[in-house]
Amino acid sequence: MYRSHSCGELNASAINKEVTLSGWVQKIRDKGFMIWVDLRDRYGITQLIFDEQRTPKEVMEKAKTLGREFVIQVTGNVIERESKNPAMPTGDIEIVAQDITILNEALVPPFTIEDETDGGEDIRMKYRYLDIRRNPVKNSLMFRHQVGMKVRNYLSEQGFIEVETPYLIKSTPEGARDFLVPSRMNEGQFYALPQSPQTFKQLLMVGGMDKYFQIVKCFRDEDLRADRQPEFTQIDCEMAFVEQEDILQIFEGLTKHLLQDIKGVSVDTFPRMTYDEAMRTYGNDKPDIRFGMKFGELNGVAQHKEFKVFNTAELVVGIAVPGAASFTRKEIDKLIDWVKRPQVGALGMVYVKCNEDGTYKSSVDKFYDQEDLAKWAAATGAQPGDLICVLSGPTNKTRAQLSALRMELAERLELRNPEEFAPLWVVDFPLLEWDEDTARFHAMHHPFTSPKPEDIPLLDTDPGAVRANAYDLVLNGNEIGGGSIRIHDKETQALMFKHLGFTPEEAKEQFGFLLDAFQYGAPPHGGIAFGFDRLVSILGGQETIRDFIAFPKNNSGRDVMIDAPATIDAAQLKEIHIQLDV
Repeated sequence: MYRSHSCGELNASAINKEVTLSGWVQKIRDKGFMIWVDLRDRYGITQLIFDEQRTPKEVMEKAKTLGREFVIQVTGNVIERESKNPAMPTGDIEIVAQDITILNEALVPPFTIEDETDGGEDIRMKYRYLDIRRNPVKNSLMFRHQVGMKVRNYLSEQGFIEVETPYLIKSTPEGARDFLVPSRMNEGQFYALPQSPQTFKQLLMVGGMDKYFQIVKCFRDEDLRADRQPEFTQIDCEMAFVEQEDILQIFEGLTKHLLQDIKGVSVDTFPRMTYDEAMRTYGNDKPDIRFGMKFGELNGVAQHKEFKVFNTAELVVGIAVPGAASFTRKEIDKLIDWVKRPQVGALGMVYVKCNEDGTYKSSVDKFYDQEDLAKWAAATGAQPGDLICVLSGPTNKTRAQLSALRMELAERLELRNPEEFAPLWVVDFPLLEWDEDTARFHAMHHPFTSPKPEDIPLLDTDPGAVRANAYDLVLNGNEIGGGSIRIHDKETQALMFKHLGFTPEEAKEQFGFLLDAFQYGAPPHGGIAFGFDRLVSILGGQETIRDFIAFPKNNSGRDVMIDAPATIDAAQLKEIHIQLDV
């Protein structure tokens, strides 16, 4: 028996008991005649004492050889601690060691295994197995497990069945780039790793498994950022004989359940907003509604004077920044520099200070009088003490720029409280979006998304105006879930493929298995997928997903711990029929 107790469970009720503990040496304090050792495992820390008067001599000698992160087993007697530590669950007791076994020695770690470590991100990624010993990472992984269990329990109670779907599938031309896997037994042919189990979960609906879910790994070969990894986890769900409202109700319930059970937060309402309204009011389709600063369009009140910048713009739009009229000229100039960065791309910014006395001071006073500026304030909802920031230019580009500025100001003004949760549904997305590079329409979500029935006639006359029967769940400015009602009949699916530029032969080659399945009685169905990594990080109060993944990749898509991706031996390449140019 390596241990009778964990290092986090002993308290005063165990005094006078003999116990055996195992773990890692966290800290050593050697006074010569007495050695204190903090012993750590996943559950906590217990203080050990090696005392010349109470500990056998040979055990004392062994204790003097210990180093940080040695793995040891200790047997001893629980006694009351003289200097109690109320910050530790085990702070009332300590163990007088009677026996010790060094289970494994350890090199001195490259950074301290403490909550506030001296290790930078790169070195901690390289030695991730050591980083996991630190409480912040360990607790994040345990939190992830907790969320996963609550998701499984909730969906199971709602009648969902968890079904595993294949990882080696067929590559399709829609969506992000696939990770490809060459087949040794089928020369010149490749599997793809799934970007999602989309077609398989639809086939499960054809198979009569009317409520499916899976917490599943998915893969996309695309550029990375804080909330994206090449391999990620989805809560993937599908339901048969449902309409959009049924799905929204079930997954509002899941979100409420998680917020209540995990964060103790009760959320009663999930506002609904159309895609067009989200873009017009917030400049993006995943707005953070924990704070205001809604867009106010100013074309009607700003394009009547001689200010050419506004007169020639497709859109003039502004936001009222609460309390920011107190910003100095230097602070405002820094904001202007911020929006002119290449990452944002604005050519400049006009501003108006709304003074407490009801007057206005702007950077364009030469062109606009107090009456004009009062109309700007009314359009943006500005109050005395606020600062109005105005951008102009092409509609889509300007909205994106002002959205970026809005989020930056919210960060600077500390308006994004991670302990406040504001969910909403964004609905009525465009079915198709035009791609300038390929000069054709692409599915905004995927080619199996159903158009709104009333918009189907527009597919032939105005494809860009067709709305999808699709919905995203947004939480605190992050899309945490997205889905749609699917096409369930062969004719509509063939029509969709046609408008996506597939010939009937190409559609048959790529998706013939799905079209064939629809001929055997496909029920009306729809579903949703939650980004599990992102959901966990938001519930955990973080913006990045890395600390909630046991072994994440870096921003280049590399696992620096195992050094992957890596080159492959020539013999292995030959087996899979790949010849590299030398």
